Amino acid sequence: MSGKNATETVWADDAGIARAARIVRGGGIVAVPTETVYGLAARADDAAAVAKIYHAKGRPGVNPLIVHVDTLHQAETLAHFSDAAKALAARYWPGPLTLVLPLLGGAPVTAAVSAGLPTIAVRMPAHAAMRALIRESGCPLAAPSANRSNAVSPTSAAHVAATLDGRIDLILDAGPCEKGVESTIVAVRHDGTIDVLRPGPITIEATAGQDAASAVGGRLEAPGQMASHYSPGKPVRLNADSAQADEYLIGFGHIAGHDNLSASADLEEAAGALYAALHRAGDSGFAKIAVAPVPHTGVGIAINDRLRRAAA
Repeated sequence: MSGKNATETVWADDAGIARAARIVRGGGIVAVPTETVYGLAARADDAAAVAKIYHAKGRPGVNPLIVHVDTLHQAETLAHFSDAAKALAARYWPGPLTLVLPLLGGAPVTAAVSAGLPTIAVRMPAHAAMRALIRESGCPLAAPSANRSNAVSPTSAAHVAATLDGRIDLILDAGPCEKGVESTIVAVRHDGTIDVLRPGPITIEATAGQDAASAVGGRLEAPGQMASHYSPGKPVRLNADSAQADEYLIGFGHIAGHDNLSASADLEEAAGALYAALHRAGDSGFAKIAVAPVPHTGVGIAINDRLRRAAA
């Protein structure tokens, strides 16, 4: 890895992806864009490489990783797909949906990926750069968000460098991420029912009655379930209609603020702008952050989930 030296950022063109794939095949770790946020990728079958992800991020070992695949066939070498899981994959893949499914015995993944759980989190991303990296690497890739653990997730290459510079081998840059919040995560149970473990860009109704994004019995089943997460490093006050003197106000709709997630109150636009606004607020000279109310509907549910954890 790069050690104390600065991590190089290269454009995610054919040459950049080929270079990143060589690093991944050799057991290194690289930051790569997806349609949600930038991920920190390593080959999922290499214990030492996956350990580098946890070390670079300072991530707790009890927090499982999402494994990214390029094809359904590749996913089916890792997990058992029930009819319900196949239906979800057919409808939403490639895209920002992660399925938590029973881990197949003998699946080519290291144990740290699933944090000792009998399940595995699998996603087929829609971003061309990530898909190309998986193909060039020749194996599924474990890839959590490319930032220090519990910090605000990265939606640009600059966000990655802000917390991981010198700690990873390469950053692939393809500009800002489109969706801006992490994938929706659902667990498909043995009886075909669905639990929503983390809200995201895709809205899916739970059929098993579990409240979204809460760990079962205090145990993490998927990323993004920790009570405190996505922290900008300052106190965050929610549902604010104005700023106090020491607050950086992130507005929405008619509440302008120092920043505005969407002046037209478009929730898709707000999701795409959320983490960049939190990064700017964290870097500002203000001691605290206030955030205007965001409607709790559609992707607004995911936005409010991230803001609640940022404020915890």
